[in-house]
Amino acid sequence: MLTDRHRTQLIRQKLVLVFWSGTSNRTEPSRYSSALMSFSRITGFLYFLGRREFDMRGLINYQMCCCANSLLQTLNASWELADMLEKWKPVVGLRAEDNVPFQLKRVLKVMQEDLPHPAPHQDFLLCLDRNRIRLSVQHDADEVFFSILDFIQRQMDDRTLALEIQSLYKISVETQVQCLQCSSVQTQSSHLLGLPLHIQEERNSLKNCLISFFEPQELRGIDCCFCAQCETKTPTKQGVKLCSLPQILCIQLKRFRNVRGFTRKLNCRVTFPETFDFSELQREAFSSDFTQNGCRYTLYAVVVHHGEAMFGHYTAYVRHRMTNRWFYADDSCVSQSSWENVQKTEGDHYRGTAYMLMYRKDPKEENQQPDLSG
Repeated sequence: MLTDRHRTQLIRQKLVLVFWSGTSNRTEPSRYSSALMSFSRITGFLYFLGRREFDMRGLINYQMCCCANSLLQTLNASWELADMLEKWKPVVGLRAEDNVPFQLKRVLKVMQEDLPHPAPHQDFLLCLDRNRIRLSVQHDADEVFFSILDFIQRQMDDRTLALEIQSLYKISVETQVQCLQCSSVQTQSSHLLGLPLHIQEERNSLKNCLISFFEPQELRGIDCCFCAQCETKTPTKQGVKLCSLPQILCIQLKRFRNVRGFTRKLNCRVTFPETFDFSELQREAFSSDFTQNGCRYTLYAVVVHHGEAMFGHYTAYVRHRMTNRWFYADDSCVSQSSWENVQKTEGDHYRGTAYMLMYRKDPKEENQQPDLSG
């Protein structure tokens, strides 16, 4: 027997299909606004279809925007970012309609309002479209995520605050290249905004993927590097070492492979813990200058990909800031969930698979010295 909640969801789905069946997917960007505004009127009616059950707001799926919706839920759960954006006072004359950080600030604010109906975010989507992240196009979640961070750096007029936001995600690393002929070592400092982890076509664990990421690799043949001391290309050993860890750690599980010109998705299992301590990695993963306090992280958001490489759907699991409970966000439908349900995204051909993991540094660890004896 259908419950009231299931009836409500079916009515919502039918309303969406009826609306979009009369809207061409080839609508020009300049005409998106009227289409989105018409669709937004439906949300007012949806409010009356059932009583309020949740304290997180959903997001309507406009023109294949499930990728942006899932990332917005993740960014909303990154309350440090919203708090920093709230401090930003844009200069007079800013072209708000084209400014991604300005529109992001606005949409995160309305998402935090304690209201039962979906949060309006059409302006944010249209802003992305004007910045070449097009509506009605399937996108890669990690590419859109890093594009948003890049827009924050390029479009915020407060450079100090923009750099503070970057530092939330900034992973300082040291790349070491050792010549295998003369043993000379070249080092270069840089930073990442996330850790892209290669996964095997079999069972994986987050810890093993991290160990593999920091494990030195030998480069030979066409991959040889130029050695200034030998004055020629030589076989080398290249590795990455951690110099500092960020407040928010973004991990991308590289599930897509390009094989002979075709992209396919790996649905293999990648187990990941709810809490993770970086000090459990081998000492070789850290640079000699690493003295940072606090290496323990807690998972607070997971971006999930359903389907195959060339077509699919994004959803997200996020922790609520106040209650610390898990919620599942599938566009406008938001429901309370559990850690057990989050774990089901570790990998299965018949389920959505975790694609991006967002960890937050545990504040209780800040005053403890790291133990890197592992």
